[in-house]
Amino acid sequence: MKNLPTILLLTSLLLGCSKNEEQAKTEPTLPPKITKFELKRDLNEDIVIDVPYEIDDKQIFARVPKGTKVDNLVASFNYEGESITLNGTPQVSEQTINDFSKPLTYTVTSEGYESNEYTVETVVFTGIPIISIITEGNVPIDSKEDYVRATVEQYGGVNFPSFTTTGKIRGRGNSTWYFHDKKPYQLKLDDKTSILDLPEDKKWIFLAEHSDKTLIRNKLAFEMGRISTLDYTPAGEYAEVFVNNSYVGTYNICQKVEESSNRVDLKDTGFLMEIDQLERIDDDDTFFSTDKFYINIKDPDVEYYSDDYNLVSSHINNFETALFSEDFLDPTLGYKPYVDINSFVDWYLINEILRNPDAKSWSSIFLNYIPGEKIKMGPLWDFDLSLGNANYDGHENSTGFWVKDNPWIKRMFNDPSFVILVRERLQYYKSNQSDLIAFIDSNADYLKWAQQENNNKWGVIGKWIWPNVKVLSTYEAEVNYLKTYFNQRMTWLEDNI
Repeated sequence: MKNLPTILLLTSLLLGCSKNEEQAKTEPTLPPKITKFELKRDLNEDIVIDVPYEIDDKQIFARVPKGTKVDNLVASFNYEGESITLNGTPQVSEQTINDFSKPLTYTVTSEGYESNEYTVETVVFTGIPIISIITEGNVPIDSKEDYVRATVEQYGGVNFPSFTTTGKIRGRGNSTWYFHDKKPYQLKLDDKTSILDLPEDKKWIFLAEHSDKTLIRNKLAFEMGRISTLDYTPAGEYAEVFVNNSYVGTYNICQKVEESSNRVDLKDTGFLMEIDQLERIDDDDTFFSTDKFYINIKDPDVEYYSDDYNLVSSHINNFETALFSEDFLDPTLGYKPYVDINSFVDWYLINEILRNPDAKSWSSIFLNYIPGEKIKMGPLWDFDLSLGNANYDGHENSTGFWVKDNPWIKRMFNDPSFVILVRERLQYYKSNQSDLIAFIDSNADYLKWAQQENNNKWGVIGKWIWPNVKVLSTYEAEVNYLKTYFNQRMTWLEDNI
């Protein structure tokens, strides 16, 4: 019996171990979650500083500087749980290499709990595409007349491809070029290229949107054109623009209003024209006049008093004569045989709803004509001063007609059938009002970091920039003012047309 204490001790130890193992099996593990996520510079050669990620519920987010390559990175992370995987592949902190150019979904699991998924998003600069322009010799872009050679690189990010091409670039615009610090540009590529997935072509416009602190007014107008009956409305995408490695702001990169199979399709025989002011017409332009307007022939290039010049100038003058004649309502002798009435109605309404200062009689009033067909209004252009963003001619008010006093439109309002069409189409745009407000909100959200960087560069928020009506202290306030004006404008027009 002298071995009895030893036997009792062994029995006690075995029972104790069994009890501890049973407790280990029944005690729950920690709920699965990621507690820390970062990129460390000593583990990633393209990371210039340690990048901590913000964890907001199941969203993990960080921004990295422009030029950072994010397609081959090692992340450092802490988590609670039994395992962490990415698309079924186990992940090891500070070892596993992944492509962070698109959002990644990590899954953390713990026994006894439902697994949790975390979306990890790594945004380069502001998350929208980057266009980098390097001029030959790093010369500045300081002329509207003279192009400078340039290499153009597109960093597409998540949604667009990346590529490098060549071309030339110059300034553009009138008041926007002379009055504003942030300059608009025209890019002409050597070869037709698709910029930001838009249909390929050579010429591209960089709209600075300097007066429009929301950066959205032109985008909204183009969206209204997209849902209209107009044959063509320019398309554009936002991009962050760098010139000679210096950030110059957030731009709306869009198609140029010109003759092209991808743009204004004139079928080889047609004419693209712009109603303009005599002092704005360049020496190498060709224009003619009617009783009401100076009209610049934008495409094709024609010589004064050539057959093409005489054809188009005579036709537009004949239309205007019929419009203002005593027989203007006559189905044969009046104005209707000359015009595509639906394009006139939609062009009028979009400009009137947005209360576009230029569209009454000033500039950017485009029309096109193909011989044998009818005159059409459009494309739409130049809305950065619309929706209460101009402190002259009553544009601070969301009430009152404006484009209705365009001489051609004013005369057409004497035609009851035209007015009926206007009322019907106004209801169409009214039915799309909530979608258009949502369009404003979605663009504002898309620009949430871009507008901050643009403001850091140019200091537009809280500063009066010609010809602003209001000076508001936040970007959100600017967007709310835009939406309020739009809603009030729509209501007033519905009550008064």
